Amino acid sequence: MVSLQWGVANRTLHTLRGISDEGDAMARTVILGGGIAGHTAALHLRRLLPREHEVVVVTPNSKWNWIPSNIWVGVGVMDPADVVFPLAPVYAKQGIGYVQAKATTILPHGDAEDARGAVDVEHTSPERSGQVERLRYDYLVNATGPKLNFAATPGLGPDEGHTVSVCTAGHAEHAASALKDVIDKLKAGQRQTLVIGTGHGTCTCEGAAFEYVFNVEHELRQAGVRDLAEIIFLTNEYELGDFGVGGMEFEENGFRTTGRMWTESLFRERGVRAITGAGCTKIEEGVIHYELLDGTEHTQAFDFAMLLPPFRGVGLTAKDAAGADITDQLFAPSGLMKVDADYSGKPYEEWKASDWPSTYAVPGFDNIWAVGIAFAPPHPISKPRKSPKGTVISPAPPRTGMPSGVMGKAVAQTIADRILGRAKPPHEASMANMGAACVASAGTGLTKGSAASITMMPVVPDFEKYETGRDLGETKGEIGLAGHWMKLSLHHLFLYKAKALPGWQLIPE
Repeated sequence: MVSLQWGVANRTLHTLRGISDEGDAMARTVILGGGIAGHTAALHLRRLLPREHEVVVVTPNSKWNWIPSNIWVGVGVMDPADVVFPLAPVYAKQGIGYVQAKATTILPHGDAEDARGAVDVEHTSPERSGQVERLRYDYLVNATGPKLNFAATPGLGPDEGHTVSVCTAGHAEHAASALKDVIDKLKAGQRQTLVIGTGHGTCTCEGAAFEYVFNVEHELRQAGVRDLAEIIFLTNEYELGDFGVGGMEFEENGFRTTGRMWTESLFRERGVRAITGAGCTKIEEGVIHYELLDGTEHTQAFDFAMLLPPFRGVGLTAKDAAGADITDQLFAPSGLMKVDADYSGKPYEEWKASDWPSTYAVPGFDNIWAVGIAFAPPHPISKPRKSPKGTVISPAPPRTGMPSGVMGKAVAQTIADRILGRAKPPHEASMANMGAACVASAGTGLTKGSAASITMMPVVPDFEKYETGRDLGETKGEIGLAGHWMKLSLHHLFLYKAKALPGWQLIPE
């Protein structure tokens, strides 16, 4: 096992932990994961710190993927090259260390040789594939994102199952090819059934399925074959418009409407049939088996299916300095990392906005944080539901995109303050105080495209502060061509930001 060291001799643990009045003589921050949260944290931390302090990103991927645009790759209107770029040149230019590897074990107390925190990684680059290395750190940010848990539903997924996915650029490219085959069959006069949605009762990111189903519907209309296709949206949401955030209410011109009514109107307009409160139990070739919240079991035949998987932690473990397993101290059973949240398991009726983390610090460790999907939420946002058989059919809370970026920046600011010896409280980014904007594509085209633009404040409802849980003045929804232009603009804007091109830091998370 190789240990990555740096050339400063005889430093004490006191200095390594950033406790000195002047800040660390030199500190290393290791960031696990190069997605939105980790990449954002790395760029801001590098911007905020003098170059004698190290910022190192560990990620198994050689490329950065703007995941929100994968849905466009999945219908063939963009190529994978339009949504990814290589990380190494960006990090080299910014002075950020880059290790292409997957993290396997965290040693927060160090080991018998060194009391500094460490993380074991397994290299994934072609030239070092399989090699194991131990990296020392002063500060650690877990931004590994999720494991795509296709195995949770037998037959789910593009590799060993019978469905396609848009979770990665490669998956989306495969989905586009399968969709092209469907369109060719439709053009030949063969009727086709397309099922798009969630592949398990506990999935999150229903918004991605929402975007994809309407982009597929749009492409079929553009191809002139819509009348021969039945399109079905299969979702674990209790009702349309829930999106894993408990739904929304909008108020305009003195009238209120719900997210459900707003969403259902779009489904009726586009002729997409919805099956709600559904948890997939098994997928065979051409047949989806699912259970509804009422406990009944059903099947749905399909010719094409894009079903999202549930998420779980990537499988990190933790050990103390003697090598004993302490994984359960740092991680929830889901494999996601425990932070400053309320994990008491109290009933739904007692949930509060204050249950949610604000600093993302790991309890008991003053130099470890978890952000983005890597942190364990205290509970869902939507009301939890089970079928009479005990099957959980309820969305997990979304925390991708904008919230992930905001968390990453806040933690970077906290670490920079610590390293530079600034006596400031930790920066906060609670989803219970954070607004979010979502622009969900419903079809492309500069003159024929459309998108649903949704803003909400806050993401996690606060019923102690707001009658409906959210600020009605800041929670809105509309759909139209302008939304598509906004979605396309954001695609280019955030790729520009992620490449750290001049002025990137002026673009908000």
